[in-house]
Amino acid sequence: MNVFSRFSRLRLSRRSLGLAAALVGTVSLAIGAHAALNKRALDGAKVTAAEQMDSAGSRSSRIALVIGNSHYPDASLPLTQPVNDARALTAALRHEGFDVDVIEDASHDDMTRAVARLKSKVRADSVVMLFFGGYGIQVGRESYMIPVDAVIWKEADVRREGISVEAVLDAAKEFGASAKLVVLDASRRNPYERRFRTFSHGLAPITLPDNALLLTSTSPGTVADDSAGENSALVSELLTHIDSKADQARDAEAIFNQTRVAISRASNGEQVPAVSSTLLEDISFNAAHKPDSKPN
Repeated sequence: MNVFSRFSRLRLSRRSLGLAAALVGTVSLAIGAHAALNKRALDGAKVTAAEQMDSAGSRSSRIALVIGNSHYPDASLPLTQPVNDARALTAALRHEGFDVDVIEDASHDDMTRAVARLKSKVRADSVVMLFFGGYGIQVGRESYMIPVDAVIWKEADVRREGISVEAVLDAAKEFGASAKLVVLDASRRNPYERRFRTFSHGLAPITLPDNALLLTSTSPGTVADDSAGENSALVSELLTHIDSKADQARDAEAIFNQTRVAISRASNGEQVPAVSSTLLEDISFNAAHKPDSKPN
């Protein structure tokens, strides 16, 4: 083999080595870049997961929807107390650790959106409270909260325009709420009743889901006139007992029953609120209190 051939082979070998080294370097850079991208994606996923956990953890386990409707176009005069009641009760519930969504003079859309917001907050350990002050109507065996923009001339309109109390309770149960508290101050003579061929006063008996507690301003099928005060008799007494420092008054069922007795006595039996319960545990209005299971 002559010198020229050896030189050519050596030059070719060096070129091959150079190309191989360049190829190895390129592959290494690609692997490094891919690893960096994977690490960044993993870190991003961890941050997103942490944010979601923080968001879920920040949601209160005590949530309330408070509705006060006063200005109904079909009524001869505005109701003076529901908005005041909603504001006063909102302040009391927030003091007790509830995350409160309050709406005033709510339309059908307002109420529908508020119920959707309530459902979005519910988790397995949630205590959910619903308050409605305004006009309520029973149709069949259901009770409906009436929005201020309702156009009602017949019973079918109530089903279309109103918001069913039972439907809200069923939704809270479906989304996993551990307990449901309901206060309905809606047993008023409303301006729609006499438009119906047949009508029933007040609210119908409400079928409660498991672990629920209901307080209404009167017994089923009866109505009450508004009092002369800034707040309704029901809300005034309820606020008094929620604010009580007595240990036995911190339990929600005890508070509802004490409110019932106080109003009945003050009205000499003319207004007797109703309390219904399917509670399986004691529910306290004090956020720091851990409820105990009810004895069998």
